Amino acid sequence: QVQLVESGGGLVQPGGSLRLSCAASGFTLDYYAIGWFRQAPGKEREGVSCISSSDGSTYYADSVKGRFTISRDNAKNTVYLQMNSLKPEDTAVYYCATDLIATLHPADFGSWGQGTQVTVSS
Repeated sequence: QVQLVESGGGLVQPGGSLRLSCAASGFTLDYYAIGWFRQAPGKEREGVSCISSSDGSTYYADSVKGRFTISRDNAKNTVYLQMNSLKPEDTAVYYCATDLIATLHPADFGSWGQGTQVTVSS
């Protein structure tokens, strides 16, 4: 059974950092792409970043380029999202998801975690 569990969310001041983790079970992460998405209240879910399975290529939404970094540790079956220079507009529930192809489109991903809340506020 495919399962993704996010952790690492919390309350942080503007300019601060958080590292989110996405722990996978029931499948081997090596062969799948992992994406990070977020959904703020009243807004649609949007792609933040993703990493491919084949060559580890990474992709970022323009709004987070230069601030967020996605990485994977296949030995731990875990993907991370390092978030630096956080802004209030980064506040959202963050989800990880997996499928075969690395894209930033939520509709392309079939398996999702339950999400973790990130709040950026002073």
